[in-house]
Amino acid sequence: MGIWDWMVVGIYLVFSLLLGLYLSRRGTRSLVDFFVSGRSLPWWLAGTSMAATTFSIDTPLYVCGLVAQRGVAGNWEWWSFGLTHVVMIYIFARLWRRSEIITDAELTELRYGGKPAAILRATKAFLFAVPINCIGMGYALLATVKVIDALDIWNSLGIDPGVNGKLWSVVGVSVLVLIYAGVAGLWGVVVTDLFQFVLALGGAVLVAGVALHHVGGMGTVVAHFQGTEMLRLWPWGEQVGLSASTLFGYMFVQWWAFRRSDGGGEFIQRLAAAKDEAEAERAAWWFNILNYVVRTWPWVVVALVARVIYPDLSDPELGYPRLMRDFLPPVLLGLVVASLLAAFMSTMSTLINWGASYLTRDLYQRFWRPQASQTELVTAGRLASVGVTALGAVAAFYAQDVTAVFRLVIAIGTGPGVVLILRWFWWRVNAVAEWTAMVAGFAIGLGTTVVPVIQIPDFGWRLMVTTGITALAWLIAMYSTAPESEATLNEFYRRIRPGGPGWRRQKQATGLAPLQDLGWELQRTLAGIGLLFGSMLGVGGFLLWQPLVGWGAWILAVGAGWWLAKLQRRVNPG
Repeated sequence: MGIWDWMVVGIYLVFSLLLGLYLSRRGTRSLVDFFVSGRSLPWWLAGTSMAATTFSIDTPLYVCGLVAQRGVAGNWEWWSFGLTHVVMIYIFARLWRRSEIITDAELTELRYGGKPAAILRATKAFLFAVPINCIGMGYALLATVKVIDALDIWNSLGIDPGVNGKLWSVVGVSVLVLIYAGVAGLWGVVVTDLFQFVLALGGAVLVAGVALHHVGGMGTVVAHFQGTEMLRLWPWGEQVGLSASTLFGYMFVQWWAFRRSDGGGEFIQRLAAAKDEAEAERAAWWFNILNYVVRTWPWVVVALVARVIYPDLSDPELGYPRLMRDFLPPVLLGLVVASLLAAFMSTMSTLINWGASYLTRDLYQRFWRPQASQTELVTAGRLASVGVTALGAVAAFYAQDVTAVFRLVIAIGTGPGVVLILRWFWWRVNAVAEWTAMVAGFAIGLGTTVVPVIQIPDFGWRLMVTTGITALAWLIAMYSTAPESEATLNEFYRRIRPGGPGWRRQKQATGLAPLQDLGWELQRTLAGIGLLFGSMLGVGGFLLWQPLVGWGAWILAVGAGWWLAKLQRRVNPG
């Protein structure tokens, strides 16, 4: 890092701060303005912000480690969530926007009634705002420390602060993020997300291009791995290292059993902030395109080149920053460092705002100060932002491995997903069932990872055991307790009007037809899955010099796109 690199980084940091502060006036009027942007986000801004949220400094490091250990097909560990995200587009995006909530925890007292619903809301708000959210912040901070270490940033200044010193420097950047996230609210977060996502994606493309040029192009990379399974796009084979149970867990369990099966907290916040239901659906599609089709492949290319150049790297997650340090010239190095900071800051700002929304809306306002003025609530939101940031910094001091923490987040969030889906479509699900599923999944996840009371070394079996035990627990809890009252169920149906046979009694009681054609939307979901994965694998097939895979995937994408367009015309003939 030379003087010109530092100047580029400094300019970026100042610009981000000023942009966030400029938008501060838009989040000061009410809690709705502060946490869901007054429900006025256009689809392209909401969708880009969703993509920026999932693109942190840890993700290219995670992909580098994954590809080094399991090849390209190892990415199915996170590609499998594309199934969830397409379901979100057609099944849940409009439902969430129609609910007009600020946080997903708030839905619990719309769907359920009485004291159990209040307990569920408080428990969910605390778990999501503190342990789950702060673990996510912790591993983003950890990844930033790894990048600082790999780039010898402190040594370039003649300083040797040690690991804690590096971490404190990252916490310092988090404080900068806190300034605009805590002052401007969601408007400051999403607008800076747009700028930061473009910069972060540009940095990833730049590193991929420079790295490929150094090794002689993609042909050299393909030739290097000839005869191995490193370039395999399908998740099986010895090189990939996935057991049949782990593969089954990824493809048939994880995506619907995870706590984000009906959307995900940060995404729900963006969907709730969209202008209307149609904009929410478009935002969800735009996120999927950016997250899977566009952003996947620069990371994969960098990971493969890093494997070629550094085959014996003790920590393969450091391949990305090592390539930056070794091959980027001055100014470009500063630009890419700024792009990684942009990825980090976009994720941190979202997690700060998201965690603070639970503490403010679902705990402070709901249980402590229900009569608080809007000014007081905005102030409480800003103070909660400070608290969430501090807890995230504490979590970072105890995190060691980015991939391990990613899997911990999956483990402690697996189990309640099926309840989260069923509560929209089946009247019998009650607050006790959801509370049991959430707590049981969290406890079993901890008991198989952090405190391994149950020894299950295989990741796939761990997912299935967690899901199975959690299902048994919530089913027993649900049938041992009374259903929700007819008044609560009728009010929920009247407001959301979901499709399917699970609300037949409520449909008759209210005299209202559902606003959702569930059968039609399931068809659109299947078509969307084909379009998304066909497009993603089509790009990958040609990029990795596998034309048969590329053509086959694109034929799938075109066919699925035609089917999707036909389904759209059936409802919108014009």
